[in-house]
Amino acid sequence: MSWMKSLFVREYQLANRVGGGALIGVLFFLAVVTIFPFGVGPDMILLSRIGAAILWIGALLSTLLGLDRLFQADREDGSLELLVMSGRSLELVVLIKCAAHWAATGLPLVLATPVLSLFVGLDFQSIVLVTLTLLVGAPALTLVGAVGAGVTVSMRRGGVLLSILVIPLAIPILIFGVSAATAGAIDSNNFLVPFLFLCALTLFGLVIGPLAAAAALRVSGD
Repeated sequence: MSWMKSLFVREYQLANRVGGGALIGVLFFLAVVTIFPFGVGPDMILLSRIGAAILWIGALLSTLLGLDRLFQADREDGSLELLVMSGRSLELVVLIKCAAHWAATGLPLVLATPVLSLFVGLDFQSIVLVTLTLLVGAPALTLVGAVGAGVTVSMRRGGVLLSILVIPLAIPILIFGVSAATAGAIDSNNFLVPFLFLCALTLFGLVIGPLAAAAALRVSGD
């Protein structure tokens, strides 16, 4: 357990130094959310209707920041090869790295959501629902991103390719996250079904994400 804790702390500190960390992610999230009202116009009713989608899109794009460095920094300094050859479960290593990355970049986005929701005119109930769906669904975005990061780890300037790979895979998460938040704001009885699908996608990513990312890392090391 000590090596898992040490790895988590190391990855958390590394995520805050490389790839932007919490501050850059929140600032980018703020930029995305504030741009939409300028494009849509001052219609607060329309903004409140699409507010959940705006926040989810902003969270998705902000999560992509720094994902290309999830394994790249370890590959450059040789520590990735040591992790692969250490004999420890590479899937568990990937899971710990994803948890640290989400704690450094994803969790601040969730905490910033209630404040940024005011920019799109959401009421209290909608703010609670959007924050809850992001809290449950944002880890799935990181886990899906880890797969793309593992595939592109051996490529120079793989950030663009990473985005191309990850965004289509993240669409189901985006759909059910927005559906849950929007449906719950209209009728609380319609919230549970898309929210459970969102939970299922996160659990699915929790199982498949580390396995796929670890397999991609092993292939890149051959």
